[in-house]
Amino acid sequence: MLNVVAIMGRLVADPQLRQTQTGKNVASFRIACDRNRRDANGQSQADFLDIVAWDRTAEFVCRYFTKGSLIAVEGRLQSRTYQDKNGNNRNAVEIVASNVNFAAPKSSNPAAAGHAAPAPAADYARPAAQPAAPSYSAGTNDDFALIEDEGDLPF
Repeated sequence: MLNVVAIMGRLVADPQLRQTQTGKNVASFRIACDRNRRDANGQSQADFLDIVAWDRTAEFVCRYFTKGSLIAVEGRLQSRTYQDKNGNNRNAVEIVASNVNFAAPKSSNPAAAGHAAPAPAADYARPAAQPAAPSYSAGTNDDFALIEDEGDLPF
């Protein structure tokens, strides 16, 4: 079976980090994902999606993302049932994150201004400088010989 979700949106609140009874880290957060259309009153429509992240992914989210951060999440859709405080059975549908990435440049991430820690290696917001392409001239390198175009090529 195939169960894959890829979603991008903004956090509606700071993520909450907790620990299970066995000591595993778990973070829960909600994102708003714009539907890219407006209702009859001209208001933007959005879906609010609950997301759960475990272990190192949970730590990463809580360390580098805050309310308003643009985030890209890959994971799977999961449904579960539970009892609320009144004993009523409830159903919840959530995304279990397997991979989380920055979706905006570091300068526009609200969390970046508040943390002194360096961004992790997974921050691809700014591409690394590319080295200059080597230049070759005929006769200077035996591995690369200049080919003259004489116009007699069959293609």
